[in-house]
Amino acid sequence: MAKNFDELLSGLGNYSTKKIAVAVAQDKAVLEAVKIAKERKIADAILVGDADEIKKIGAELGMNMDEYEIIDEKDITEASLKAVSLVHDGKAEIYMKGLLPSSTFLKSVLNKEVGLRTGKPLSHVCVFELPGFDRLLFLTDVAFMPYPTLEDKKCMIDYTVDVAEACGVTNPKVAVLAALETVNEKMPCTLDAAELTKMNDAGEISRCVVDGPLSMDIALYREAAEEKGALDRKVAGDADILLFPDIHAGNLVYKSIVHMVPCRNGNILTGTKGPVILTSRSDSVDVKVNSIALAAVVAEKMKK
Repeated sequence: MAKNFDELLSGLGNYSTKKIAVAVAQDKAVLEAVKIAKERKIADAILVGDADEIKKIGAELGMNMDEYEIIDEKDITEASLKAVSLVHDGKAEIYMKGLLPSSTFLKSVLNKEVGLRTGKPLSHVCVFELPGFDRLLFLTDVAFMPYPTLEDKKCMIDYTVDVAEACGVTNPKVAVLAALETVNEKMPCTLDAAELTKMNDAGEISRCVVDGPLSMDIALYREAAEEKGALDRKVAGDADILLFPDIHAGNLVYKSIVHMVPCRNGNILTGTKGPVILTSRSDSVDVKVNSIALAAVVAEKMKK
């Protein structure tokens, strides 16, 4: 089990080198992350976009551009469609966002002819390496699904368990979060949490332990669980996966951690035919490399 991103990255040496299709690749941080991934033999890349700009930025980064396949397409919509079709057609395993709006990128993911739709909802998974924790933490959804239904949340658990298993976590513990740890009919998310727990007990949700509703302190800290008399909860103080009730809760926690805590993280979009890396332009090179690593282990799991 990888306890941090260094262990995750080092473990990738046991896998075959993956292929990334990058849409609108003329982005310095993205190309630097691609360069690092290639040097570490995590993944090679097919770069789709403005070839002149890609080569110019690559030269500035000291990349040997003769080692990369470059597909020249200056129109960003067409570039995104050409890049996603590479994954759709099995010529690449991972799809990565470059210098284009997220809306355009997502339209290519959902394209009926060359996209990566599975018929299931899409969801975002963020993985954190945090000080004081002896394990990686998996958060969903902090960036994509606004108000997930009960069925959406079931899918989100399945997707995140897939990512956790790819990182070596067996039977991960899932905390279905709410503002309190008891069911309140005036708070629908607590009803969903209780129902998801029942579905897990009945075997409808498998490969994990689900418990909710749980407050975040009980989910992560045994001291808090002990103080509140909640040590009998299945996930007390030991959660691997945090399932948020909606995007507001998830995004607020995500941004609080990123901006206030020394940490490392990586992100992928799930529910697609292949791993999709949807990072922000403001994300560091380290975040993009970590996201490539996550996508690579998930791609390996999907292959098996």
